[in-house]
Amino acid sequence: MAETPARLALLRRHPLLWPVVALVALLAINVVANPGFLSLRMQDGHLYGNLVDIARNGAPVLLVALGMTLVIATRGIDLSVGAVAAISGAVACVYIAGAPDGGSVGTAIVACSLALATCVALGLWNGFLVSVLGIQPIIATLVLMTAGRGLAMLVTDGQITTVNNSTFAGLGVGFVATLPIAILVALGVFALTALVVRRTALGMLIEAVGINPEASRLAGVRARTIIWTVYVFAALCAGLAGLMIAGNTSAADANNAGLWIELDAILAVVIGGTSLAGGRFSLAGTLVGALFIQTLATTIPNLGIPAQTNYLFKAVVVILVCLLQSPRVRHALRVRRRTLPMTAKAGVA
Repeated sequence: MAETPARLALLRRHPLLWPVVALVALLAINVVANPGFLSLRMQDGHLYGNLVDIARNGAPVLLVALGMTLVIATRGIDLSVGAVAAISGAVACVYIAGAPDGGSVGTAIVACSLALATCVALGLWNGFLVSVLGIQPIIATLVLMTAGRGLAMLVTDGQITTVNNSTFAGLGVGFVATLPIAILVALGVFALTALVVRRTALGMLIEAVGINPEASRLAGVRARTIIWTVYVFAALCAGLAGLMIAGNTSAADANNAGLWIELDAILAVVIGGTSLAGGRFSLAGTLVGALFIQTLATTIPNLGIPAQTNYLFKAVVVILVCLLQSPRVRHALRVRRRTLPMTAKAGVA
């Protein structure tokens, strides 16, 4: 019996408690508004339902947020991921559209490989500006955020490029073993990332660089290489997300593809418990945060609220999360929790 209060105390202090509670609360609101919200159905051998749609539509956000998590853990930020996603889709679609056999599997593979290779180069550029030249991450990535849309427009010649390739489209709308390919790819990248950063020394080195870059350098950690690596990984994840977005519509839209996805990714990371000050990070928290963001985007129209107010609700979430992460607010809440029982005892006496 004595162990129960201790377990409850540990549960209350768990960093994933409130993100999970918020996600469950959103789902409960949807169930109240639509009792069949959680129902699933099989159609033509494929699994459909609101939960499947949330996971599939949230797959690009999860991919971008995974890269953003590691960048933020090193005290950085990457504002260019939306533009990188647009460039990735543009490169792939333009190649497919100009290929002699635009509908073949080989063409889709080459197109995706070229797009991801381009994203790696863009990640190297961001890493060079931050780790070698020492430019502030928000400024360094703002350069590519601004110029990236222009590069995507240049690649597509300012037009929405449409393609007809079932293999490429499968990244966005395809199914494997009843589940959408987008979900399986996102979960695969999540599992691989978790395996690498938690089963090797890389995760510890990333946290060391984020907590104290100078101390980690004196300890022999190659901080420059670590920072370069996380920016390349973030660009690679953004490129894969861009391929999903383009595959979903079988088109490359340089203006709108991946628009504001960097803000969704940052919000997902922060909701998941990773501090913007760098250091310790939580990939599981990022997963919950990405699901929360997509569930919120689904909840708003489900309640009959105009979808344009989505950004307003996200702003409210940002404010609440920042307040909860503020040391002063946390201290004030702890003091208040301690004061309330004492006040109640005094009243009884």
